[in-house]
Amino acid sequence: MKFDMTAAWNEAMRLANANRDVLLVVAGVFFFLPYVAFMLLFRDRMNALEAAQAARPDPEAASAAMMGFYGEIWWVILLIAIIQGIGMVGLLALLRDRSRPTVGEALKTGVRYLLPYLGAQLITSFLMGMLLLLPFLVAGVAGVTIGVFAGGAAIVGIAYTFLRFMLTPPVIAVEKVGNPIAAMGRSWRLTKGNAVRLFFFTMLLVIALLVVSIVFSIVVGLVFALGGTQSALIGQAIVSGLVNAIFVTIFLAVLAAIHRQLAGPAAAAIGETFD
Repeated sequence: MKFDMTAAWNEAMRLANANRDVLLVVAGVFFFLPYVAFMLLFRDRMNALEAAQAARPDPEAASAAMMGFYGEIWWVILLIAIIQGIGMVGLLALLRDRSRPTVGEALKTGVRYLLPYLGAQLITSFLMGMLLLLPFLVAGVAGVTIGVFAGGAAIVGIAYTFLRFMLTPPVIAVEKVGNPIAAMGRSWRLTKGNAVRLFFFTMLLVIALLVVSIVFSIVVGLVFALGGTQSALIGQAIVSGLVNAIFVTIFLAVLAAIHRQLAGPAAAAIGETFD
């Protein structure tokens, strides 16, 4: 089936509007609050690292400092990833499951399929990481010029890998595929022949969301800045949390719409095969 960008966007907006109240609750609990808490707890240290880098630019020192910082709080990042993973899988189940689950049932689905979701994400990240390392390996063996060409090829490969596996989360959540490899294979088959269309659609969506989020952040940030430094820091955390929640929610609605279009009515039957 050929991917229709207009139909996918219209379907995403229909799904979002039909489930508006539930989306607000789930997005607030799983995408907004954890992000705001993280920003409030660690914003001072992140600002200090940025200030130190601005005062004395040193890429190696900055990289070491950032690695040390994230090495200390790895468990916080893991906790947030778990919370958001449950929310993502649960929200996709709410948007696309034909049985119309309640919020509680959808979140149970999120918990049940959290490990397959995280497993698929880790595998995809590993593949993209290997592609990211490729130019450096090639440059070390064949020289910088060849490494630059390899870098361009790696960027294309990373984008292609992301696009072909982008439907893995809805496959897990909607079709109830508990095997991450099987879910990735299903996503690969669903996106076959549509990589270019999906690329342009995703690129336009990301650009639009980035422009809106930048304007929103500037306007609301200025309002909070009028209250002083502390108000500005709190406002920055709230704005970042809102942008994160809105971005993730819209992207999940779009994923649900793309999956519905490409999977067709037989998705439930396919999911039963893997139960």
